[in-house]
Amino acid sequence: MTDNLTAPIGVFDSGAGGISVLKRLWKLMPNENYIYFGDSANAPYGVRPVEEIRALSVAAVEKLLILGCKAIVLACNTATSAAAAELRAAHPDVPIIGLEPALKPAALSGGHPTVVVMATPLTLREEKFARLTERFLGDCTLIKLPAPELVTLVEENKMGTPELMAYLQALFAPLKGTKIDCLVLGCTHFPFAKREIKALLGADVKLFDGAVGEAKYTKVVLEERGLRAPGDNEGAIRFLSSDETKLPLLRQLFDFEL
Repeated sequence: MTDNLTAPIGVFDSGAGGISVLKRLWKLMPNENYIYFGDSANAPYGVRPVEEIRALSVAAVEKLLILGCKAIVLACNTATSAAAAELRAAHPDVPIIGLEPALKPAALSGGHPTVVVMATPLTLREEKFARLTERFLGDCTLIKLPAPELVTLVEENKMGTPELMAYLQALFAPLKGTKIDCLVLGCTHFPFAKREIKALLGADVKLFDGAVGEAKYTKVVLEERGLRAPGDNEGAIRFLSSDETKLPLLRQLFDFEL
């Protein structure tokens, strides 16, 4: 592990969605340097076998470590579920921060809420999510809502389009008549559709995004390990993708208002 405090923080996602995490990290720690790697050539991960996701995640993290990253942020629920344990075992000296759906704050928001967790199919069926739901089933009514196509729509830069709204309308149609109190955005791609989701569900539905908690926890871990960059100068961000045609999208999403 590098002992250079100004070394970058590596942020990894299956594609462009992890930019929502990078934005939270940058807002919280703008003096840090970052390398973002999106594996858009292999997105979406959520429909792939676990073994394949694990292999892709390990390769991506190795790439970031070779580039000198002092810590790794897994900005992907699916990659966290499939590979976080193996990555931590392989790199015990490197902080590897995982992501999970923000079910806890939603479930504990009061009044035994009805909570819809919108995520990729793999995230919803993984043992890690099952353990998470067991902890809070007594606090809320839980509805799982797989939404793999939303990942593809964000990867194709379809935000704000009739196609995106039509997909969301069809996705939520089976829940018509259900009073939804909270919606957990269980994939880092999903915050880029927040405007459309709010327009569809109404202002009374509370949205929860795990990126917020992950960014805060990353800061805590870096401080505890004495790895925070010194000074107040603004850091730099380097964008990388396994599909270089996606680089303009990564930069565009970083400027997208969440």
